[in-house]
Amino acid sequence: MSHFKFYDKRDVLSLTRIRRFETKLGERIQVLADHTSLEASLQQSASTYVLLGIPEDIGVKANMGIGGTDSAWLSFLQSFLNIQSNDFLEGGNILLLGHFDFSDIEQLIEKNAHDFDERLAAYRHAVNTIDDEVEQLIHIITQNKKIPIVIGGGHNNSYPCIKGAAKGLYKAGVIQLAQINAINLDAHADFRPMEGRHSGNGFSYAEADGYLEKYCVVGLHENYLPQNVWMDMVNNPFVDCITYEDIFLHEKRTFLQAVGHATEFTDDTHCGIEIDLDVIEHALSSSSSPVGITPSHARQFVSFTSSESKVAYLHISEGATKLSDGRTNDSTGKMISYLVSDFVKGVS
Repeated sequence: MSHFKFYDKRDVLSLTRIRRFETKLGERIQVLADHTSLEASLQQSASTYVLLGIPEDIGVKANMGIGGTDSAWLSFLQSFLNIQSNDFLEGGNILLLGHFDFSDIEQLIEKNAHDFDERLAAYRHAVNTIDDEVEQLIHIITQNKKIPIVIGGGHNNSYPCIKGAAKGLYKAGVIQLAQINAINLDAHADFRPMEGRHSGNGFSYAEADGYLEKYCVVGLHENYLPQNVWMDMVNNPFVDCITYEDIFLHEKRTFLQAVGHATEFTDDTHCGIEIDLDVIEHALSSSSSPVGITPSHARQFVSFTSSESKVAYLHISEGATKLSDGRTNDSTGKMISYLVSDFVKGVS
């Protein structure tokens, strides 16, 4: 994990706005006692959750998307560390570990790739490096029976989250097979062909490699579902989906009924909770949309799945505060902060 930066209390307090007569989450949140002895420090920690960031857009660019998903992490931290510590969420059971920094890889590609095809191939190759390092860390966290909360970054990181959690929970004796389920709140299935790693095929690789057993997508947009992906999904009894259109246009199910269906479909083992922010209407992401669910729907999804599932991890991806095409939205970090706090409250 050569690209990981561990945080200490000074890092946390530098982003925390201390105010008299109040206690902020940044004052209560835990940090690693000794980052040179990661496993021993995790074992000694009383925290339930381990929070980390993957601020990268390599996987998005490898999927020919708009860069900028590396911008959400700091915005999220500035919001999350400054929410109130109170009876609803005290914060002492969360350990803030740090973040990955893969900017050196991205700079190397930008400097040396001569054309689009060469750059695309280089980005897809680089995603394998990200996979290996993220998987290793998620494996260590889950092996020590902590719940990772992962803030991206592109949705390519679903694969190392699934793989790392499956291997870690198996090593810990929590599950009998190194295989977990996943529920994904997403406008896209991210179940594209295995043409080289990128943000659009994390679940395809996880399923093909045997680490993903059951997979359910909620909020899928019919207009952005390739026919070959659709056929792969409907012909696989371990994959299910409820489209946005079936929920909000045809009203075959309410939103919470759709989420309930997803939790029932995946309730036989531990389950990763995935959210791609492009599912939220007007949220700034690599694939923003004028049509989607509301932030309140996303909060309901997190609250319901975290309380009704055997949670393996939470992964929030594709958010941005500034995209490479110049679009900005300073509220993205605050939205993610709400979702993370809802998750902790739901599991607890």
